Amino acid sequence: MSTETRDQPPAGKIVLTYEDYCLLPDDGRRYEILDGELYMTPSPSRAHQRFALNLLVALHAFVTRHDSGEVFVAPFDVILAKTTVVVPDLVFVRRERLDIVTNRGIEGAPDLVVEILSPDSARRDRVEKAQLYARYDVPHYWLVDPEARAIEAFELAEGQYRRTARLAGEATGSGGARHRGV
Repeated sequence: MSTETRDQPPAGKIVLTYEDYCLLPDDGRRYEILDGELYMTPSPSRAHQRFALNLLVALHAFVTRHDSGEVFVAPFDVILAKTTVVVPDLVFVRRERLDIVTNRGIEGAPDLVVEILSPDSARRDRVEKAQLYARYDVPHYWLVDPEARAIEAFELAEGQYRRTARLAGEATGSGGARHRGV
């Protein structure tokens, strides 16, 4: 029998779920739950927004031209598990897998996740989220660095990401990025 009351905090680590995530305020911040832990990211910078827009335009045009699936832009929830909800900058789901897209968001691993780095998110995107996406079998992961004007493309192989391409320079911000598998 539990001795906890409403006047006492719960014992042990608090693990948040998708239901808790749905109760978070709509205050302009970007919230995510990674393995039950809450993370908050401030609104994106101007350079971040520019890269997101250019990549969205390029990916959407490519996907539409090849009728290969759908591209989604943040904020759009990706529910990898009950205790893991992420909001990547861009997400792609192949046409034959569109049944994982629901009114709540994408329920399962998308085919491509794109994260645009910021000073607040770079470590989390490069390490924690890369490990998380690999664990949930996201086959393609792109990291975009607006400061370096670079895009790194990673492909999942044997449970780990390996870099398959790095694009740098003007082409990365103007829709010149293209990667196989999309």
